[in-house]
This record gives sequence, C-alpha cells and structure tokens, in this order.
Amino acid sequence: MKKILILLIILAAVIFLGMITGSVKIPLNGLFLQENRAIVSLRFLRIFTAVISGAGLAVSGIVLQAILRNSLAEPYLLGTSSGAGLGAALSMMMGVSAAFLPVSAFCGAILSIILVYNLAKQNGKIAEQSLILSGVIVSVAFSAIIVFLLSISSKEMLHSFSWWLWGSLQAFDLKLLGGVSLIVSAGVIAIYLFSQDLNAISLGEEEAIHLGIDIETVKLILIMITALISASLVCICGIIGFVGLIVPHMMRLLVGPNHKVLIPTTIIAAAIFMVSCDIISRSVFPPLEIPIGVITAIIGAPIFIFLLKSKQRV
Repeated sequence: MKKILILLIILAAVIFLGMITGSVKIPLNGLFLQENRAIVSLRFLRIFTAVISGAGLAVSGIVLQAILRNSLAEPYLLGTSSGAGLGAALSMMMGVSAAFLPVSAFCGAILSIILVYNLAKQNGKIAEQSLILSGVIVSVAFSAIIVFLLSISSKEMLHSFSWWLWGSLQAFDLKLLGGVSLIVSAGVIAIYLFSQDLNAISLGEEEAIHLGIDIETVKLILIMITALISASLVCICGIIGFVGLIVPHMMRLLVGPNHKVLIPTTIIAAAIFMVSCDIISRSVFPPLEIPIGVITAIIGAPIFIFLLKSKQRV
C-alpha cells in the first residue's frame, strides 16, 4: 500500500509537469486562465491518452509474460501491435468508418497471434525462444507492409499513416478515445480478476492443473483480451513498443510476482512512464514533436538486449 501511495504521488507530480511543460510554457497560475484553456485541454487529453495506453500495454505485457512464462513477451515484440496497425491501416485505405477501426485492428491482432503461434510451433509445442523470434519476424513483416501502404497512399493519408508507425498521443477523435478507454478499462479489470489464475500459471502448468484451473480456456480468454486491448490502443495512439516489457519487469523487481499487487502497481507505473515520455517528446526540440514510440524504443531497446542476454546466460 505504501508503494502504491508513493507511485500515485509521483504520478500526480508528473501529470502536473505535463500540464505546464511543452513548446508553450504555462505557469502554475496560468492553468485556469481563459486564454490558455485550449492548450490545457489538449494537454489534458494527451495525458489521459498516455495513462490509458500505458496501463493497457503494460498489463497486456504482464499477461503475455505470465501465460507464456517468458519475461520478454509483450504486444509489440509478439507482433500484436503491428498486426493491429496493419488491420487499421487497411480499413483506413478502404474508407471504412472510424467506428469500425477497433474491429479491423482486432482482426489484424488476432491474425498476428495465429501467425506467431504457428511459426513458433515445434513438434506440436511452443518453443519459448522461437516465440520471440517469430514475433519479431511478424512485427517487422507487418510494419513493412504498412510502410508499403504509406508509399502508395495519397497525400491526405500520408500524415495519418506516418504517426501510426511510431505512435502519437494526439487525440483526434474524442468519441473513439472514449470508446477505447472503456474497452481498455474493462479489459484491465477482467485481467485483474484472473490474478490468482495468473499466479498459478506462472508457477507452471502442472501446478495450475492441480489447483483445478482450466489452463487452455484461461489462456484463450486472456489472449483475446490482450489482443482487444492492443488493437483498441492502436486505433488512438498507433504502434508503441516496449512499454509492456519495461514497466512490468521493473515493477516485478519492486513488488514481486504476485499479480494482485503487480497489476495495480504496474498500471500506475506505466502511466508515469508514458506521461514522462510524452513530456520528453514535446520538450526536446520544441515546437517539433518526437513520436512517442521513438522515445519508448530508445529506452526499451537496451533493456530488451540486456534481458535477452541475461536469459541466454541462465
């Protein structure tokens, strides 16, 4: 409880910093002035999007790491985010209504999961090392297709596609943001209800079976939920990587593997991480904005390499 309180205080401080920091500096006493209302509203929406996306991606990472028993698993590295991005990009090119973007993205995410699992199968079983490699291959392949679509798209579509590749927290559609927020919130709550099952599965499948857990059903439900969360988030912020890897790993070191504690602390920590990355993206080269996916990749890639090397030594 004490750690959660400390994290909440840090989150409040980071949110406050995010409200006053950017290409246009706003002093504390200027946050409530009429002339700053438009900027403050936009920054609030960015911070809200950062909190939602951070929570969803990090919790999805926790689930994938638990059910696959692989600390390197996360939506981006397993190709789920790229698959969702491809599905959404194709629907945009075909002129599908924004209301159906989550459905298209979800179909792309499910397709990527099927491909990764089939590529990783060896003698009817999933090989953990092959799983990560298969995910990276699928992610690169789908990203390449998105780049191809970008190269043949019209100038009007160019901007929409380009931010999808590296992520953005600019909220263009408030209705879509509201719908995605509900989906992610419901998904995170549902995952938390499976905390005990995740604890058991993390110990090993035999132990989970002895405890009366229907492993395959639980896995299917959780994979579908994480795919839905990842797909929904792609619709509002594009493809953002490494959040589901960095934050759960750090929180696991801080609070331990108990998912009843790990999930809520990771949600807060992920919000802190994403809001901090957003502040960096807006502040390094003002008034230019660095895509937030670039920031998370710069931080996450070295950590991923370190974790990969650590697993190889074990």
